[in-house]
Amino acid sequence: MASTYNVQQEIDERTNLTSTNKFELLLFRLGGDQRGERNELFGINVFKIREIVAMPPVTAIAGAQQHMMGVVNIRGQVIPVIDLPSVVGCVPKSGLNIMLVTEFARSVQAFAVEAVEDIVRLDWNQVLPAEGGVANGMVTSIARLDSELDSPRLVQVLDVETILRRISPDSVANLEVEEVNARSLLKPGSLILAADDSAIARTLIEQGLQSMNLPFVMTKSGKEAWERLNQFAKDADNEGKPVSDKVALVLTDLEMPEMDGFTLTRMIKQNQHLAKIPVVIHSSLTGTANEAHVQSVGADAYVAKFAAEELSAAIQKALSK
Repeated sequence: MASTYNVQQEIDERTNLTSTNKFELLLFRLGGDQRGERNELFGINVFKIREIVAMPPVTAIAGAQQHMMGVVNIRGQVIPVIDLPSVVGCVPKSGLNIMLVTEFARSVQAFAVEAVEDIVRLDWNQVLPAEGGVANGMVTSIARLDSELDSPRLVQVLDVETILRRISPDSVANLEVEEVNARSLLKPGSLILAADDSAIARTLIEQGLQSMNLPFVMTKSGKEAWERLNQFAKDADNEGKPVSDKVALVLTDLEMPEMDGFTLTRMIKQNQHLAKIPVVIHSSLTGTANEAHVQSVGADAYVAKFAAEELSAAIQKALSK
């Protein structure tokens, strides 16, 4: 089972892209619709791909959930394999030929696809949030392959966390923390500003913040969070108050359309009026390269999704400072 591509190659170069609000997207195809028509492009952030291999034999598992093909053994690790075309309602024309081995949210799983097309380098401002309800929440954003605003070449970026949770609910635990009243750590009237483009992640974050009795405002992208933060700063200035009287902490994802979490964090920390606001990054992009870069942009803490107790501890520690 020879690897056709190993994402660990050039990992430093890819990590450095985040300093310019850029990332790399793996493009693949899942097949046509039920009538055998169309064959749209789909994408996933390269940082979530551990490797890409030719489709190996899969061992079926008794009583497996729908869309779960079975498991494979890759270098001593047993990994579940998900039929991705089946999940999104596509029919492969040439079969399931490629397996994407992914690692995110502290779990490893594989997705069977029809074909891999390319890896493209994009700016996050080429990625727009998908409207609510697109593909039942499985598509988190739409990427324009060309920089022109009216580009006809579009890619559906899949929300693999949502897909995994729907197929295997136990694989992603609810972000429910032990009831903690952390409200006393906030100035009266201040709140948590949170940003995440994944619908399932926003739901889990809301559960966690509610368990901690923390007021919050939820946004869907780094750009939206930046705009809301600047509005809070303007309101505070008009009232003759510091912005910390309005926003006690920013909790942000890394992968987000229009502006990623790295850029959002860097802009906060480089702004003299906002720099003292603690920033906690909550991301499924785990690994030492990402964690090192998080520190370089000035984040106060980095927590992998979805580790409820760790997130609670990180938020309380940041607020205590």
